Amino acid sequence: MTDVLSELGKRTLVMGILNVTPDSFSDGGRFYSLPEALAHARRLIAEGADIIDIGGESTRPGAQPVSSDEELRRVVPVVRAVHQEFPHIPISIDTCKATVAEAALEAGATILNEISALRFDLQMAKVAAQARVPVVLMHMKGEPRTMQQNPIYSDVVTEIKEFLRERMAFARAQGIEQIWLDPGIGFGKRVAHNIEILRGLGELRELSCPILIGTSRKFFVGRLGATRSEPLPVTERLEGTIASNIIAVLNGAQIVRVHDVASMKRALAIADAVRYGWEEEKYAQT
Repeated sequence: MTDVLSELGKRTLVMGILNVTPDSFSDGGRFYSLPEALAHARRLIAEGADIIDIGGESTRPGAQPVSSDEELRRVVPVVRAVHQEFPHIPISIDTCKATVAEAALEAGATILNEISALRFDLQMAKVAAQARVPVVLMHMKGEPRTMQQNPIYSDVVTEIKEFLRERMAFARAQGIEQIWLDPGIGFGKRVAHNIEILRGLGELRELSCPILIGTSRKFFVGRLGATRSEPLPVTERLEGTIASNIIAVLNGAQIVRVHDVASMKRALAIADAVRYGWEEEKYAQT
C-alpha cells in the first residue's frame, strides 16, 4: 500500500470507482450486493486501478441521504472483503459520516474521501486525525440535493482555491497531516464552471497538495460531447472522460477517479510520458 502512494508525483494514480448504491447516476444497483461488488473490485484491479474508492451513498444531484446504519451495512462488508483479498491495494472510503469512516477504516480502508471537506459531521476531523490517513478535501457548493440549483460564482477557480485553503488550515489544526484536494467537478457547478476549473487547475498547485480530479461520465462531459440537443447518455461519455482527465493531468492533477480504468490507463501512458518523462529502457525489446 505504501509503495503505491509513494508513486504520487512520479506518475498519475488511478482511483477506480466502486459504488455500493442502488441510485448512483452511472452504475447504481450494478454492484449493490457483496459478490457483485467484490467481482467489480477484482476487475478494476486487474485493469490497473491503484486505489479502490468505495461509497455507499449516492452524491448525484438531487440524491437523498441515507442513514448511517444503512451506509454501514452497504460499505463495511465490501471494504473488509476487498482488503482481505487485496491487502496491498489502498482503499478509499467515500463518506461524510464519521461513524461510517471509522468503521471502514477499521475494516481496512486507508484513505478518506470526504466531499464536504469535513463540514457535515463535526466528528469527522477527529476520526481522520486519529487514523493518520490521507484525507481528500473536496469543494462543493451547497449539498447534493440542492447543489445544482443555480450555482453562481464571480471567479470559480479563485473561490475554490480560497475555500480549499481555509479547509486545509482547519484540517491541519485538527492534526490531519496528509491532505489531497479535489475541486469538485460537477458539485454545484455549471458546464462553464467545470471548463474553467480544468483550464485553471494549475492555480491549485499553489496549495502544495496532491490534486484529485473526478470527471468520469459526468453531465458536463455528456453535454460537451453531444451532437444533438440532449446530452450524451452515460454509456457514451468515455472519450470525453478521457479528454477531460488528460487536460487535468497536464494541468497538475495527480490522481484521477474513474469508472473505466483500463481505457484511462492507456491514455495516461501518453500523458505521463509528456508530464513526467519517458524512460526508453522500460520499453526496450528483449
